Amino acid sequence: MIAVPDIPSPQSRPAAGSAFWNIGFRPFYLLAAIFAAVSIARWVAQFAGWTGAHMLVTGPLWHAHEMIFGYAFAVITGFLFTAVRNWTSQPTPAGATLALIAGLWLAGRVLVLTPWPLYAAVTDTAFAIAVAVGIGVPLFKSRSRRNYFFVVLVLVLGAVNLGFYLAMADWIHVAVGRGLRFGIDLILLLMVVMGGRVIPMFTANAVPGAKPLRFRWLEYLALASVFALLATDVLELPALATGLAAGIAAAAHSARLALWQPWLTIRRPIVWILHVSYAWISVYLALRVLASMGLVPISLVTHALTVGAIGGLTVGMMTRTARGHTGRLLEAGQLEMACYALVQLAAIVRVFVPLFMPRWYLGAVLASGALWAVAFILLVVNLGPMLLKPRLDGRSG
Repeated sequence: MIAVPDIPSPQSRPAAGSAFWNIGFRPFYLLAAIFAAVSIARWVAQFAGWTGAHMLVTGPLWHAHEMIFGYAFAVITGFLFTAVRNWTSQPTPAGATLALIAGLWLAGRVLVLTPWPLYAAVTDTAFAIAVAVGIGVPLFKSRSRRNYFFVVLVLVLGAVNLGFYLAMADWIHVAVGRGLRFGIDLILLLMVVMGGRVIPMFTANAVPGAKPLRFRWLEYLALASVFALLATDVLELPALATGLAAGIAAAAHSARLALWQPWLTIRRPIVWILHVSYAWISVYLALRVLASMGLVPISLVTHALTVGAIGGLTVGMMTRTARGHTGRLLEAGQLEMACYALVQLAAIVRVFVPLFMPRWYLGAVLASGALWAVAFILLVVNLGPMLLKPRLDGRSG
């Protein structure tokens, strides 16, 4: 999602000290990775009945909320703070300001576990506004109109999150699940927008002989079909409309991915992970067609997107960003490849084991959660030193 060229970076001795608050991807990627491991381990323990702790948001609602507005929002923030600085050559939050914004995110993750929903709502809303300002100022200063979309996206995510809290507190009469579905749809929209921008470019840069194609009509269809699916969810249209939108989207995104030549990336894991994770979007959309006909439980469908696509794409981009923006080679190491494989295996187990062997549902959830948690522990071990230390090439960032 950040345009880092596939060229060898200079290897030199790192400067002394810490660069943790220099740029947004550093704190937010590390916090997101730690949170991903801890929160899923906590959810698996709760799901299995191993803990009786009481929280503001219990069970699947807490799990879904925190993975959307906790984990995914943190990765999005780290990405946007870094990408917007590259796009505009304008500063994004750093130093004490970045630490304050990260503190708001962290406070929200703590407060959601307490009986004080108002404080959690206020903190999370303040975080979303701070992120929007942090990217909005440089975008507007540079008149980067093409990217104003991201300011709107962040504000809408914040508004949806606030609506979730108000619905949980019975201050507004809206189905909580509807807000969670809207949040997932917004992240899906972000992935298809950024995936279309950068996956073909990364593939062409990294794979000799690769010539990914993009057709304007197909790009418009791919985006329009996702907007249509989002509309069916927000407006709660009949299942037939949902199935039709999802079916068109599945075909469009499958064709889009095929034109990017994913089969050529098998020897470049740092690119391959982006293709295979994007393929989960097509799987998700196809499963939504089946769900609209009552053939597949919606929970399994959702996890194709959240574990396979969101999990895979965020892991792929976090490793890529950390390497590219700390002056390292854009090659996945052993720990990174293990992380990629574990996340993909977690998605397969979470979606397809319960689908074909329903009696193994509990075991599938526990196994998938364990695979995910181990993957992110490895990610923390691998990325931690990169994110804490200055760039190897001595440049800022």
